[in-house]
Amino acid sequence: MRDIRDRTGVRSDVLVVGGVVALVVASAVVGRRLLAEGVDIFLAWPPLLAQWLPHVGPGTPAAVVVAVATVVWGPGLAARLRWVPLLWTGWAAAFAWTVSLALVDGWQRGVVERLTSGEEYLHDVPRVAELGGIGPMLRVFSDHILTTAVDPAQTWFWTTHVGGHPPGALLLFTVLDRLGLGSGGAAGVVAMAVGSSAAVAVAVTLRALGHEDLARRVLPFSVLLPGAVWVGVSADGLFAGWLAWGVALLAVAVARRSAVVAAGAGVVLGYSLYLSYGLVLGGLFPLAVLVATRGWRLLVPALLGVVAVVVAFAAAGFWWLTGYEDVKVVYAASIASTRPYGYFVWANLAAVMFALGPAVAAGLTRVRALPRAAALLVAAAVAAIVLADLSGMSKAEVERIWLPFAVWAVVACGALPRARGWLVAQAVLALAVNHLLLTVW
Repeated sequence: MRDIRDRTGVRSDVLVVGGVVALVVASAVVGRRLLAEGVDIFLAWPPLLAQWLPHVGPGTPAAVVVAVATVVWGPGLAARLRWVPLLWTGWAAAFAWTVSLALVDGWQRGVVERLTSGEEYLHDVPRVAELGGIGPMLRVFSDHILTTAVDPAQTWFWTTHVGGHPPGALLLFTVLDRLGLGSGGAAGVVAMAVGSSAAVAVAVTLRALGHEDLARRVLPFSVLLPGAVWVGVSADGLFAGWLAWGVALLAVAVARRSAVVAAGAGVVLGYSLYLSYGLVLGGLFPLAVLVATRGWRLLVPALLGVVAVVVAFAAAGFWWLTGYEDVKVVYAASIASTRPYGYFVWANLAAVMFALGPAVAAGLTRVRALPRAAALLVAAAVAAIVLADLSGMSKAEVERIWLPFAVWAVVACGALPRARGWLVAQAVLALAVNHLLLTVW
């Protein structure tokens, strides 16, 4: 009977992965046809924001070593190491994987230049000082979101990523600059450190929910997440780590029945709303934790933490809804206007599969085998992706933008048999993407 189930499972996995491959191929073919017809979708290699450029770099040997080591020893170490050493080991491995992938493109192109271009956060950090500091910047932030293309009377506007997000991200990079970590290299390393720590935050969450064995099975998959290609280096990778720790803190608060920790979780989660407007969908993850644990008594202190952040930003002069309305105006007048919704509403799903990998695709078909709490987290990840997709506010580049949701979808891999084979598939995909394509992030 077990042999029959195994054969059925393998057949199902092949069909699912084959379906994902077909989706990716279809998105590439249709995307190229759109380009040939003169539709400027601003993608040289649809469905990804990348260009075909086979190359190797100083990170190539390290990436291969980390991948092989994680495949060979990762599951065994995850099963037997004591919990705290395991978490540090997992973070180190995820960080090494992310950094080595970034260094495939070289230190300058792969790390330093990622956050220093004319579209990025570090470009506008000096402007904070010019405005008189953080306080004055927050008071006038919304006044400089609309671009001159939308408001000809405006004298200047924030660069693309700064104006397209709430001021929380610019604030973080400004603080890093004041700590002496404002260069492209230093800020890039910090972003990778925070982003790769999401692997540990997911494990902490699962353990706090009472599923340590599952946390140990999932951790090697979190380490070798193909999305690490975009964690190194993008601010969205940092956002993924930040949101993940907010969810983890809430899970720990419920496990310890601590109102103080819940309030702290609320502050972290509340601040995530000011990193990206899209992270309002991140609220599905703490909701999943509360539903799974029935820890509703801690909802009040958690909400008080969120409210404290909202009040602080409002008092400083920035109102979230005003910023969001301005961003929608800019988005409608940007390259999004030539990116057809009818194509990207399904091509986005092909793009995000490059960040998730075949193991997650197969794992999603086995969610019913997971504990209820874990299944709810996976469901939250899928729901966040679907809602973000249908909103039309993310046309392309979702392999990066949806990283905060992708790190939770990896929980589905805990239901997979033959972990090492799936880990190989995840590593091969990431290595192939980074060595055959030049990604923007």
